[in-house]
Amino acid sequence: MACAIGSVMLPRQTLFTDERIGDALMPTLERLPVGSGVVFRHKRLGSTARAALAQEVAAICTRRALILSVSEDVALARTVGATYVHKPTSDPGAFPFSLPVHDSSEAVHARRRGAAIAYISPIFPTSSHLGGRALGVEKAHDLARICGCPAIALGGMDRARFEAFDTGLFVGWAGIDAFLRA
Repeated sequence: MACAIGSVMLPRQTLFTDERIGDALMPTLERLPVGSGVVFRHKRLGSTARAALAQEVAAICTRRALILSVSEDVALARTVGATYVHKPTSDPGAFPFSLPVHDSSEAVHARRRGAAIAYISPIFPTSSHLGGRALGVEKAHDLARICGCPAIALGGMDRARFEAFDTGLFVGWAGIDAFLRA
């Protein structure tokens, strides 16, 4: 399920991919509800292998009407037909982009750069950042207000936790493990 603000499609739930997913990646993509987001990371792969996997992921996203973002690589995002580039490492130009927000300076940065989406994290303790300090609900809400763009909750999230925590400041939630347990 997705919503739109103007002409920008915003996913209600988003899968962040990485190498930890392993062989579960494709079956997980096949299970996502239509309109879900996918942030393709897999940054440890070599450029050729990463591009090939991104093409496979993009084909599934297109067939299943999933909203694809590619992490960091603007050229790869364009090549595979992604909707967004996440945390671009080069100038995205007019290409819509999202940014991670972990503190107030990053929230201000997202606002000033004109991010289309801010991923606020980690809201709760998460296995992808073991021992890392979680923001908590109040701080997450503060950061969402500062960003000035649609915010998505990330970090220890699943659907039930998001529904219990959201006050209308967030357009959706994201995770890794929540989708692997589904």
